[in-house]
Amino acid sequence: MKVGFIGLGNVGSKLAGSLLRNGHDLTVHDLDKAAAQPFLDKGAAWADTPKLMAEAVDIVFTCLPSPAACSAVMEAPDGVIAGLQPGKFWIEMSTTDANEIRRISELIIAKGAYALEAPVSGGCHRAATGNISILVGGERRAFEKVLPVLTTLGRRILHTGPIGTASVLKVMTNYLATVNLCSLAEALTVAKKAGMDLNTTYEAIRISSGNSFVHETESQVILNGSRDISFTMDLVIKDVGLFDQIAKDHGVPLEISPLILDIFKDGQERYGPRELSPNIIRRLEEASGVEVLAPGFPAEMVDDEPEEIGAEVFPKGAEGRRL
Repeated sequence: MKVGFIGLGNVGSKLAGSLLRNGHDLTVHDLDKAAAQPFLDKGAAWADTPKLMAEAVDIVFTCLPSPAACSAVMEAPDGVIAGLQPGKFWIEMSTTDANEIRRISELIIAKGAYALEAPVSGGCHRAATGNISILVGGERRAFEKVLPVLTTLGRRILHTGPIGTASVLKVMTNYLATVNLCSLAEALTVAKKAGMDLNTTYEAIRISSGNSFVHETESQVILNGSRDISFTMDLVIKDVGLFDQIAKDHGVPLEISPLILDIFKDGQERYGPRELSPNIIRRLEEASGVEVLAPGFPAEMVDDEPEEIGAEVFPKGAEGRRL
């Protein structure tokens, strides 16, 4: 299959790199052509417009920063939908609004093409190595057709059900990660004020019931001082806001997510929307008069696990069930 990729930002560039590294016939497009140059240098083709890309490839992947950006790329006169033909695929890989995904998918299906959502989880360092996890919503038959391509992008691929289900689950997982980040910021700051050695503190959390994926990744770049996890405060607000809206739409009276939103809105006001999200700890450092730093931690996370071809995973108790 010929594959196209639109959106070569922090995550998209890593995913497109996996496609190219695994030998796919790749065409790329981005608002900033300079972002595409490394791919062109390695043999990828360039599409001048999303429409021309859709005409030239079998699968169009998009990985864009917001629902509005996705709509513009898809629905413009020179957008993806204008170039889609029956039997082709559109796969959205960003974290976005489930209702918007459903709306655009109806336009895709009306053209006789297939629509899938495939948001990823696990960090940019795992996206770079093809070891990230992928949640896929959409028609099962369409999912099975593109699964061989998805297994070169991620290690664990979960079919979540109809279109929209993956987006709901993705904003839920991002919400949980954000709650964990805020609690770790508090724990590390309290440890510093209490005179604890922060290297020992990190290890105590890592080997205890308080451990988590977020601790093993984001706590390291917090303690290094780079706070660089390739994710920014405006994106946290977008994702947690999407989760909060789902809860409101279904009448669930949440208590924690509104607090998380307030924390990050304050962080955004203080430090700017593009401030790195782990630097939310800076609010506590400033209030407490300390710096939460320790030697020996990396400035950014690197996936040291060997790349493996991916495989579908099934919900516990539902092995072999087709959603």
